[in-house]
Amino acid sequence: MSKLIVTAFLTLDGVMQAPGGPDEDTDRGFEHGGWQVPYVDDDLMNLMTEVLEHTTDHLLLGRRTYDIFAAYWPRVTDENNPIAVKLNAMPKYVASRTLSGLEWHNSHLLKGEAAEAVARLKEELDGVIMTQGSSDLIHTLQRHDLVDEYRLLVHPVVLGTGKRLFADGAAPAAWTLTHSRSTAAGVQYCVYERTGKPEYGSFALDEEE
Repeated sequence: MSKLIVTAFLTLDGVMQAPGGPDEDTDRGFEHGGWQVPYVDDDLMNLMTEVLEHTTDHLLLGRRTYDIFAAYWPRVTDENNPIAVKLNAMPKYVASRTLSGLEWHNSHLLKGEAAEAVARLKEELDGVIMTQGSSDLIHTLQRHDLVDEYRLLVHPVVLGTGKRLFADGAAPAAWTLTHSRSTAAGVQYCVYERTGKPEYGSFALDEEE
């Protein structure tokens, strides 16, 4: 049995769309692509290296994020780049209805409906499955209550538009902050683990008899 983790680059208003470049995802007229780039420093790179190199065993991607990753990372052949070495070597699983073949080394196409395929994958694999980007896939995982942990990198910027990490229809869940740290550029890294269902209460005053 494996743990499914969502790692996401976020703005303060929860946008995760196109952090890496202007042409990465222009759906719905999104004009803010590449918003994360000014915040990438040694702190952030060391953090991502730590997350990928030491705490991730399998990568789960949607079609669009797979296309972006597969067009870039196989071309990074520097053996001293730990992120490239890890991504190029690790098993990768892709949820897509349109792809028929995968060229990136050690990539596997999931068959059938994404939620059912990922649920089976969690049962079959050991270790940690991480998904990054892939907002449509993440929303599917949320609706079917398949996420065990979030690793959120919250950047000090507000865009006011774009695809957000949590969409309507996500399964209600309670989370516990288990780790946090900040980078020199003000990015807040927070790890949240699933702790059950939300609890509710009221601040209403008791009526006097």
